[in-house]
Amino acid sequence: MRISTALGWRDQTDWTFPVLLAICAAFAATAAGTVLAPLWFWLPLAVLAVCAVTILAYRYTAIFCVIWLLLAGATLEMTLEDLLGPWAYQGTIAIVKGSGFVLAALCIMRYGFYADFFNPSLAFLAMFLFGFAHGLHPALTPADSLRSLLGSVAPFAFAFSRLSPSWCQTIIRATVWIPLLSVAGGGILDAASLRSLFVDSGGERLAGLGHPAFLAGFCLAAIYACLIELYRTGESRWLIMLAVNFLIMLLTGARAPLAYGIIVTALTLAFLGSSVFPKRCRILPLMLGACLLPFIVVLASELPNIRLFNVLINQADNLSGRELLWPAFEQAASESPWVGWGVGAGNAIIPQDSGIARLIQTWAAHNEYLRMRVEGGQIGRGLLIGMFFLWVVHHTRALIRTDRVIMRLVFLGFAAHAFTDNVLIATTACVFFTFTTAVFARGRLLNTSEVA
Repeated sequence: MRISTALGWRDQTDWTFPVLLAICAAFAATAAGTVLAPLWFWLPLAVLAVCAVTILAYRYTAIFCVIWLLLAGATLEMTLEDLLGPWAYQGTIAIVKGSGFVLAALCIMRYGFYADFFNPSLAFLAMFLFGFAHGLHPALTPADSLRSLLGSVAPFAFAFSRLSPSWCQTIIRATVWIPLLSVAGGGILDAASLRSLFVDSGGERLAGLGHPAFLAGFCLAAIYACLIELYRTGESRWLIMLAVNFLIMLLTGARAPLAYGIIVTALTLAFLGSSVFPKRCRILPLMLGACLLPFIVVLASELPNIRLFNVLINQADNLSGRELLWPAFEQAASESPWVGWGVGAGNAIIPQDSGIARLIQTWAAHNEYLRMRVEGGQIGRGLLIGMFFLWVVHHTRALIRTDRVIMRLVFLGFAAHAFTDNVLIATTACVFFTFTTAVFARGRLLNTSEVA
């Protein structure tokens, strides 16, 4: 069998000779290196291995993208930090987001470029340029600003590819399984006494392989994916996975994600009709949820060690220390009100070794509107909000009715959620916006002639 055919390049340019030439050159370089520079003999083999993986990723793009999505959802940076030390955290994030860029580039090569004019990542680029023109925050270096720009753009990278219907459906359905796989992986590490599945943070919280707040963010994306597929297919498995993801989110103790998940799901089931998911089927989960409320109230009084119940009973108005963080960001924003201090300045406002950071265990704003005021000023924040609005409206117009309504509800919840959480800068954003891109692209591809 020809190499080009085996690699899936049938009816395309014949790459047989270049591939064989590269393989021979790599082995020849390795042989020469063994004699001339023994310490570096492995370098050509490493290059060959990278090329081989790239070829496989190009051939099986959807599979590699799903693997990447699951790894991003596993938050391995936190697992490895606990197992190996703090040095593993930033390196793992860089590898995950960098490989996302590589896979997005391979998608563009395979499926074609898509001019996503309203993509919010363009607003981050504008804020980055504004920051350099105005002057960066004194505690922010150009390298840190560039790194933050890449981290902010990474979740939107796949939106610049035309993609394919099968890629989109695979990504959407993989999103559903991320929280369950994270809990399963965390359970294995807990059984091996390597890392606890639960953490104590105002009560017991389910952490999975990462942090409870991150796991809750992945649950939120999984719940939305379940709703999308449930209204498209009417299959009961998506209803089951919807309940599983709500249970996982409940155990994480994250209040805001749970509230927005319940609101979006309740509004969808109550008011959005579907021929494949009729009213009699939609009423059942709503009635079940209503019947569970008294049970949850009783359970809350009996299990105060569960973080969500503890907070709701004793500290319902507690913002988990956010009110201590916000004044410093307000002050920084007022010193450069129009164009801000550059992308990444949100990480430089509160010193990582300060008393507040040690007390709350974070120095991030936990309010994206406030962080955008610091990094981009009123102009940058307004531009980002405007781009998000146009992006969502533009793409949802091409969706079928149920997808369109669900996704617009999702982004209304997302806009509210951004007042109290970091929804744009964490790895949860990579999962959420890759899922969103898949929904948008599938609707565009199935309803137009853009099929790749």
